[in-house]
Amino acid sequence: MDGARGTVTAVSSNGEYAFTKPNRDSITLLPGLGVAGDVHAGVTVKHRSRVAQDPTQPNLRQVHLIHGELFGEVAEKGFEVAPGQLGENVTTAGIDLLGLPTGTLLHIGAEAVVEVTGLRNPCLQIEAFQQGLLKQVVGRDADGAIVSKAGIMSVVRTGGEIRPGDTITAEFPEGPHRPLERV
Repeated sequence: MDGARGTVTAVSSNGEYAFTKPNRDSITLLPGLGVAGDVHAGVTVKHRSRVAQDPTQPNLRQVHLIHGELFGEVAEKGFEVAPGQLGENVTTAGIDLLGLPTGTLLHIGAEAVVEVTGLRNPCLQIEAFQQGLLKQVVGRDADGAIVSKAGIMSVVRTGGEIRPGDTITAEFPEGPHRPLERV
């Protein structure tokens, strides 16, 4: 383990296509599939826009994690967002999700392990949820490069049940680290 640590603050899932996901007492991660009972679980891509492009694409977006600190950041701009409302499965605290390299393994709770595949691509559904919010979760850094703050995506390597209060520990990949890109 490399020491980057955080905590699960909320878990969410939804068996129907909807932007938001209700909070749960726990969720179960299934290896190679995603969150049990969640509409986005599966070996191949489940997000509607990606299915329309190519339904045989591998599902690199099985579990969506978002840093709860984002909710405080957007609250300062007048937006009220709660866990699950941006469609994430796992809301975290204390770990820099956006700074993790591609391929990082996140050990969550007693058993579950997810592999970070990339950044969530913020979509117009965020704007439809609250007008002006999309601009808050997509910005630019000092060099003018686009910065996406809408969380990260991952695939399940080892299944297990996770719940609020569980510890998250990052295990970084060997070799040169690749920064996260949109998936």
